[in-house]
Amino acid sequence: PSRSEKRLEQVREFYRKTGETAASDYSIKVESLVLEGAPPEVIVNTARERKANLIAMGTYGKKKWKVLLMGSVTSRVVVDSPCDVLVVKKPCTECIGKYDSITLPFDGSEFSKKALNRACEMAKIDSAKITVIYVIPRYEEIIEFFMTDSIKNGLFKEAQKIIATAKGIASGHGVSIKTEILEGHIEEKIIETANKLKNNLIIMGTYGWRGINKAIMGSTTERIIINAACPVLVVR
Repeated sequence: PSRSEKRLEQVREFYRKTGETAASDYSIKVESLVLEGAPPEVIVNTARERKANLIAMGTYGKKKWKVLLMGSVTSRVVVDSPCDVLVVKKPCTECIGKYDSITLPFDGSEFSKKALNRACEMAKIDSAKITVIYVIPRYEEIIEFFMTDSIKNGLFKEAQKIIATAKGIASGHGVSIKTEILEGHIEEKIIETANKLKNNLIIMGTYGWRGINKAIMGSTTERIIINAACPVLVVR
């Protein structure tokens, strides 16, 4: 018990100093809480109790453990969070809080529409350039079938309709966006595009993670968060 109390006091002192530094550097009020329990549950419950509109966090842990810890902490927060989650991996010296170059995957779903609306709101604040991408999956790599020209044309026309929807949403906000239609694995193309354009933020929707759909988190968004060079904002 004495060791535990000493440890808690050290943590409280660390956060007190950190809060003072943040308050001094950014002129903001910082309240520090030291709580016990399973990190994902405590973080989510605290955000819900305080009606937070953003959870900002790192990916947790050292590099060699990043996949395991990402799965057990950050991804669980993202899945269960009542609000948007910003995951940052850059060094503190590069975290200036300004996002003026954004990559946003869009598939026409309500979740991606929410993400695009949020991106447009941010674009008005930082005059951000938004690149919206739609990725046509390589179905032949998932299931064995022959991709004919008519199927390719059909998929491309569908992609154009989805991109047109994105342009309409952005236009409603008075925001101009760039668009790209790509083919391949969605997480690879998102990261590739963000790196190529030197974007400083990726914004994504939650894609309805409930029940078995949480597997989508493991296969797509989690990989993006782990491998992206820039912060990722997951919009609820």
